[in-house]
Amino acid sequence: MKMKHIARMVPLALLALGSGHVTAAGFQLLEQNASGLGNAYAGSAAVADNASTIFFNPAGMTQLKEREVSGGMNAVLPSFKFKDEGSSVGALAGSGDGDDAGSWAFIPNAYLSWALTKDLYVGVGMSGPFGLVTEYDEAWVGAAQAQKFDIKTVNINPSIAYRVNDKVSVGFGLNWQRMEAEYVRTAAVASAALASTNVTLDASDDSWGWNVGALFTLSDTTRLGVSYRSKVKHTLTGDLKVDGTLAGAAASLTTGKAEADVELPDTFILSLTQQLNDRWEMLGDLSWTGWSSIKKIDIVRTSGTLSGQTVQTLDAEFRDTWRVALGANYKLNDDWKLKFGVAYDQTPVRSAQLRLVSLPDSNRTWLSAGAQWAVTPTSKLDFGIAYLIVPETKIDNDQSALGRGRVTGTYDSSVLILGAQYSMAF
Repeated sequence: MKMKHIARMVPLALLALGSGHVTAAGFQLLEQNASGLGNAYAGSAAVADNASTIFFNPAGMTQLKEREVSGGMNAVLPSFKFKDEGSSVGALAGSGDGDDAGSWAFIPNAYLSWALTKDLYVGVGMSGPFGLVTEYDEAWVGAAQAQKFDIKTVNINPSIAYRVNDKVSVGFGLNWQRMEAEYVRTAAVASAALASTNVTLDASDDSWGWNVGALFTLSDTTRLGVSYRSKVKHTLTGDLKVDGTLAGAAASLTTGKAEADVELPDTFILSLTQQLNDRWEMLGDLSWTGWSSIKKIDIVRTSGTLSGQTVQTLDAEFRDTWRVALGANYKLNDDWKLKFGVAYDQTPVRSAQLRLVSLPDSNRTWLSAGAQWAVTPTSKLDFGIAYLIVPETKIDNDQSALGRGRVTGTYDSSVLILGAQYSMAF
């Protein structure tokens, strides 16, 4: 097989695996490694103990050995259970609560760091920074708003880092990002009360972004890391298809080309690590995500007689969010390190009226634990587990004027994450 074919297949394989369910606020995925999972990703921009620092802070490569590789997998099980409390679907077909809209997903990552000189490092990372899947049973009470919403991303991140002196390192990276989206809902046709007619948008785009970071060694026991990842603007293009008994029954349901603009948010991280003594280390994180870049998503026709017309608008009106995390490491012996972490993650969703059935997001609290095993002097294996507590979440999304009914009720949600990461110097 030619190398160019292999290069194309690797990101496609990551897309296939990384149909990531939302785990951080919004549909951001923090699981860019598994080694930070046990600490709830506290200290993410300052830890720099394996090559996955390329994603969180590329300046951290200067803390690594001459050549390092790291790869891992996180298995995520979210649960979104809806309870109807008076939804009104009018003449639309739909009943029931849709069962659990969450299911297992697997999010892989891989990184390589290489020292060109004692102070200059290069590296590359592959991961999936955003993702979401919610999928309900067909003909549930909110089917006209969404049956399935699936977002996948793969991010390839070539990076460079330079050690300015013993106290300061800086890093920079470019990001090629592939985004794919599938959105399925029941057609909002009042006369189709007993008909099965679905509208599906299947679209994708490739785009570019960048990231930058700095790492400061404040003392022998204290490190401060700062990093920033830019927004990435996607113009998703693809097909709008109508399937079922009433496909083509109205001009507005004609299959054709369509597009939608989505500007994925930027992120700023401030991290601190403090070695308290020979056994205990404390880690902290404060991060900000610019979710206000997503206000409305217009799905626009780009072919046929309706070219240029907006066929649907997803009203999100997201707000910017903050996340705070605190972690601790305990060195049990020369081979084992134990990890602990807690975090609070703010949702970008402003209210029950703006909450989407495709993204029933809410604030969440992380409880995490993990361990690191030094397999050999040059390799280590990290394990982690996290449980995300999500309070009962209200929704009252009224799209009756657009023919898609009013969904009123509560969500009982939670997330379980299991992860493993192998890192090696050579």
